[in-house]
Amino acid sequence: EVQLVESGGGLVQPGGSLRLSCVVAGFTFSSYSMNWVRRAPGKGLEWVASIGRYSTWTSYADPVKGRFIISRDDAKNTMFLQLNSLQPDDTATYYCSRDATGVTRGQGTQVTVSS
Repeated sequence: EVQLVESGGGLVQPGGSLRLSCVVAGFTFSSYSMNWVRRAPGKGLEWVASIGRYSTWTSYADPVKGRFIISRDDAKNTMFLQLNSLQPDDTATYYCSRDATGVTRGQGTQVTVSS
C-alpha cells in the first residue's frame, strides 16, 4: 500500500519559515521523482515544486521560486520542503505527491500564514 505522510505545518507570521516533511512507504522512493502540491482555501490543487531521482534536479513554481527549497533523503524515504519568507498567499494545505498533478498524495499538512 502506497503511503505518504506529511508533517510540519502550522501557524506562522508573514516572513516566517517552516519545514515540511513527507515520509513515504509502499514503493521504491528512490526510483521516483517527487513533488509538493498545495490547495489554498477555495482553490484547486497547485503544483509547488519537484525533485528528481537522486536529487539530480529541482523545479519550482514561479510564486515560490527563491523562497522554497525542496530536498530528499532517500536513505530515510523522506522528502522535505523548506518554506522561507512566507506570505499570506502561501496559506494552504500542502501535500507530497508521487506525481505532479497530485493524484497519488498524502493527507496533507496545513500551513497558515497570518499575523
